[in-house]
Amino acid sequence: MVKETKSNLSWSLMRYIYLAVTVLIFGGGLNLSAADKETNNPWHSIPLVKGGKVSSDWAQVGWGKFVADGKMIRSEPDERGIGLLVYTREKLGNCQIRTVFKGKTPRSNSGFYIRIDDGILDWTKKESPAVSRDDNGKMSEEMVTKLKGIADSEAGPWYAVHHGYEVQIMDAAGAHGTGSIYSLADAAPLPEKSEDGWRTMVITLNGSKVMVDIDGKRVSSFDSEAKVTRAKRNWTEPKLDTKRPEVGYIGLQTHDPEDIVWFKEVSVRPLGK
Repeated sequence: MVKETKSNLSWSLMRYIYLAVTVLIFGGGLNLSAADKETNNPWHSIPLVKGGKVSSDWAQVGWGKFVADGKMIRSEPDERGIGLLVYTREKLGNCQIRTVFKGKTPRSNSGFYIRIDDGILDWTKKESPAVSRDDNGKMSEEMVTKLKGIADSEAGPWYAVHHGYEVQIMDAAGAHGTGSIYSLADAAPLPEKSEDGWRTMVITLNGSKVMVDIDGKRVSSFDSEAKVTRAKRNWTEPKLDTKRPEVGYIGLQTHDPEDIVWFKEVSVRPLGK
């Protein structure tokens, strides 16, 4: 057995510190989420509310609206059709977007849209086609046919469906719900929801890739360069013959009546080199 001198002890301590720091740098000693490992840049908040109203940096397309609820915003859907609150101040790409949201119930339906092309701005300046419902909130066969035509024509918020991607929000929908990339990538089982009901979603945009984390867990990913095949496209699903931009607009969806969702944060940070 070799007796450790003061010099040997100092060297052992230095080596231990070096190894510990190395482990921390590469995330082995920290409980880092997949999203956090992409970048350590600081987050920058995108204002949702200014002066007690929804910030003018956002513009509504289609039906329904968002209203200020303290420092948060809350969806108020409309029976005439879906809508989309578009952040018009800038386009986003090669970044991470973080949003903190809560649904009124597990079935509350909304979506976070990404990579919408410039054409969505035209729809912020004009009214979208509408449908109507009976006293029970149901659409007649005639109205359903009309809605299918609106969707196929890419009018109003349906433009974003076919010229962007939707990251779904609806916990009750399982693999097709919260964290899935609508009709393109299913979501893995979600972490347990916090007692107060809030969830944190981080969307990573990196070139052609889209990755989604919910409450620190990677739940879905999609590469727009990969070939997507479908046996048949449902009328609500996005068309795939239009190439989405890698730098585009984002938006928050209003869905059917009673689909109430709160958003209390939208933030963004650039990716690391």
